[in-house]
Amino acid sequence: MRREDLGSLTMFLAVAEERSFTRAARRLDVSQSALSHAMRRLEARLGLRLLTRTTRSVAPTVAGERLIETLRPAFDEIENKLASLTELRERPAGTIRITTSKHAAYTILWPVIARLTAENPDIQVELSIDAGLTDIVAERFDAGVRLGERLEKDMIAVRIGPKLRMAAAASPDYLARHGVPRTPGDLAHHVCINLRFVTAGSLYVWEFEKDGRELKVKVEGQLVLNDVDLAVEAAVAGRGIAFMLEDHVAPRIADGSLVRVLDDWCEPFDGHYIYYPSRRQPSPAFSLLLEALRRQRDADA
Repeated sequence: MRREDLGSLTMFLAVAEERSFTRAARRLDVSQSALSHAMRRLEARLGLRLLTRTTRSVAPTVAGERLIETLRPAFDEIENKLASLTELRERPAGTIRITTSKHAAYTILWPVIARLTAENPDIQVELSIDAGLTDIVAERFDAGVRLGERLEKDMIAVRIGPKLRMAAAASPDYLARHGVPRTPGDLAHHVCINLRFVTAGSLYVWEFEKDGRELKVKVEGQLVLNDVDLAVEAAVAGRGIAFMLEDHVAPRIADGSLVRVLDDWCEPFDGHYIYYPSRRQPSPAFSLLLEALRRQRDADA
């Protein structure tokens, strides 16, 4: 392979990932004309069309997809080797990209990251808060943080948080008007506040467990929301029963604006895990974060 081909392959991967010459040029800090010229030269060299171009988008061809499958692991390995060279530095350095849920970001990650970045000024951390499951390999994240029961396959997973519980809660006014549900089946006669996962597009099915018996209940109500904090406010306003992690409603239960129901049907379950590809060697900066998360987990146990 000629040396100039390496630069063209880097440009091709950027265009394929961004699906746009404009965004890829901005990412690589080159002109669009230089990028287009490099792509034409690469396609001519291979004798294959790698990209399908329209006025609105750019997409890899079948040959382009096969090239991406070859390039991504190879380029990831190069990046990992370059990152490992930071071990020779006196101070840890590098960028860590993590996709996480909002709950994990606030309750687990931020306390550790605040200390880590203060103590290590050459480490940069990017947190992407997303309620859905993200393909961390395709999106080039170093790791993801999700509940244990929702982990991706073929990943190394490390528990970083305590067990969690769900909570069903409603305002005293609502319960006075509609009564208190005693079993999950009673929810069929109640107004419930639904949550919709943005990425999946589906309504969250309420999950209960008692004495080893698991129940999944589809509830109905006037409101469908995609924000937990707003769902709490709707419950406080008497608009129905809300169901979410107990951390979100604990302050409102403590001040009496919400009352917990079906408590005996909300058993603890696995909490948050950080996960990353088994075939990728963690960078020194990421290893430092992982060790700090382990220490916090053990201290909280």
